[in-house]
Amino acid sequence: MSIETKSALLIIDVQVGIAHGKGTYNGWPKILANIVDLIARARASIMPVIFIQHDGGPGHRLQPGTGGWALCPELGVLPSDTVIRKTASDAFYATILESTLHERGIQHLIVAGCMTEYCVDTTVRRAVTLGFDVTLAGDAHGTWNSSTLNAGQIIEHHNGLLDEFSAGHAAVTVTPSSAVAFS
Repeated sequence: MSIETKSALLIIDVQVGIAHGKGTYNGWPKILANIVDLIARARASIMPVIFIQHDGGPGHRLQPGTGGWALCPELGVLPSDTVIRKTASDAFYATILESTLHERGIQHLIVAGCMTEYCVDTTVRRAVTLGFDVTLAGDAHGTWNSSTLNAGQIIEHHNGLLDEFSAGHAAVTVTPSSAVAFS
């Protein structure tokens, strides 16, 4: 990635109904602290911060307008921040995310957020296939335990799976959040 590449921080689905929901991963406090730190560092470098917010259907823990749908207050979302709502695991599907990135000349995404094996994985892969380079903050995304793997194993597996995933000239690099460069 060149010095001239314009980047944005993309925070996916860090919503009350996920982050403070059923069986929240016991590593979540550190993950959330890493996400909050990424946001602060992005803002300090005048990098755009884009929040993705999932809209669940009626009765879903992320039903719009409910307490679970709200973005976590720890994120400190500002009125000037961009919030893009979605209804699928892919944050690009039927949303304005791609056009927003192109309008701003963004070529590189730094990604953190919730559900590792769903929305994080799907959005990271789609971003690369659309030509965006991605830095996945490997210790700033989380999930819940599944019936076969605990959350830590899911996170570790996806970090290994996604690191160096590429399509054409675009690729994913997984790095600890403390090593993410903001310039």
